[in-house]
Amino acid sequence: MKQETIDIAIVGGGVSGVYSAWKLKQKHPNKKIVVFEGWDHIGGRLLSVTPPHIPDMVAELGGMRILENAQPLIVALIKELNKQLPENNKIELYDFPVDEPQNIAYLRGVYLRLSDFTTQPNKVPYNLTFLEKGGTPGGIIVNAIEQIVPGITNPALTEEERKLMAQNASFAGEPLYKQGFWNVLYRVISGEAYQFGTDAGGYNSTLSNWNAADAIPWYLSDFGIVPEYKGFKNGFQQVPKTLADFFTKLGGEVRINSKLEAFESIDGKFHLSVNGDKIIADSLILAMPRRSLDLLAPTCPPLQQIQTLIGSVTPRPLFKLFTTYNTPWWLAAGYTDAKTGKFVPVEAGRSVTDLPVRQTYYWPKDNGQPATSGEAMLLASYDDGNNIGFWDGLRPQRTAAWRQGFAHPKIENPFLGDAKENEVHLDWYEYQAPGKMVAEVARQLQLMHGLSHTPVVKNAAFRDWGEDPFGGGWNSWNIGVKSWEVREEITHPIKNLKLYICGEAYSDAQGWVEGALQTADIMLSKFK
Repeated sequence: MKQETIDIAIVGGGVSGVYSAWKLKQKHPNKKIVVFEGWDHIGGRLLSVTPPHIPDMVAELGGMRILENAQPLIVALIKELNKQLPENNKIELYDFPVDEPQNIAYLRGVYLRLSDFTTQPNKVPYNLTFLEKGGTPGGIIVNAIEQIVPGITNPALTEEERKLMAQNASFAGEPLYKQGFWNVLYRVISGEAYQFGTDAGGYNSTLSNWNAADAIPWYLSDFGIVPEYKGFKNGFQQVPKTLADFFTKLGGEVRINSKLEAFESIDGKFHLSVNGDKIIADSLILAMPRRSLDLLAPTCPPLQQIQTLIGSVTPRPLFKLFTTYNTPWWLAAGYTDAKTGKFVPVEAGRSVTDLPVRQTYYWPKDNGQPATSGEAMLLASYDDGNNIGFWDGLRPQRTAAWRQGFAHPKIENPFLGDAKENEVHLDWYEYQAPGKMVAEVARQLQLMHGLSHTPVVKNAAFRDWGEDPFGGGWNSWNIGVKSWEVREEITHPIKNLKLYICGEAYSDAQGWVEGALQTADIMLSKFK
């Protein structure tokens, strides 16, 4: 067993981990700071891979966009990084399209265009009330939120003002933080409207029963304003990779495939077991989500003291599967405009369905433009919540606990697609999808788009973020938790112990990199 002494140990190579390392190294250039990442890459739940034969596209198996007009921390960070990056390696953004009016909504066996929600409401196969009919899925939920917290949808309010309103609000005589989002929605809209919001909105977990005081401002940030989504030309993973690179250039050290197995505090210092070696550190930062902390807790006495804090959030599953094709066949799923006589193709943004694939994104090129010819790619299935269970029968069983080097299951019967031609796309093949899963996705895409044939898939890659050590793609605050208090406390949870925790899980912007940066900044302000 080797033994080593360092000043600061940071566990977790996601955005909050490498961002904290970079900031600390700038402030303490002479301290030995090491980032330990148990997986084989930097980025955590940011995972960008290039599909075979399509060099001008990047598949985002993890986080894929930011809200430029609602997330100042990530916007400012990108500007700061770009000041130091060479011209040919800057972090470039493009407009990321979502709901285009000509795109498809296949719901309850009925084919609709997204524009039909407002222009032909009688076609929508939900028994909506008079006041609900003619609204978009998001619009109905936003109207419900206004009834729950009057005034909170005022566009003049800042994000912080909305959060404070929700934290201090009561509904039906009870503080909002003590109630579930699903529960309060059901008091002001019909069950059919709620189901419509879930089915046509594309997500299950966003409208599930999590803390209403957190869910409401969170939902309004994404759907209550006119969102300005931005994608990343070279993939979102470029952000943590750049942070890690800047950190190491300052003299810091990043060690991948270095799993923290246990730690304890002895005489004010942390004794860590990493890959069987002993590391002694003055300070310890755990840049990790809840599930990772849960997996560590049995071998780490300090974590056992703060189980209530750690358990204040719930991991939410997310699943993504990308497929590639010889041509963008979905263009033909458009329609001929009756007024102009022009054909309007389906070429950008997403279509939605209540089938298990849930959301399909017609993936843009790295400049944000739609693929109109040549080989192209779909985010064929992007789903969460209960729909994840559908794919369990078509993939290897999830491991009960994480084993080093196995953050993604080994596929026994992969969809082979094209033969591997070179090593350029090994990152894609590392996440190769099972053949049964690809066949089922292809079948559902055919049904969803009303095709008479099943388009031939060339290559397929997937990522189920329910796998350990992540436990989910994002985390949500539990009912009854005062999140604004927990967020402050968990960043430095034990007085007189130099143990710190940060990450998306315990933030105001759960599920977003903005949340990872927020808690990192809070933690850094307390760092001794």
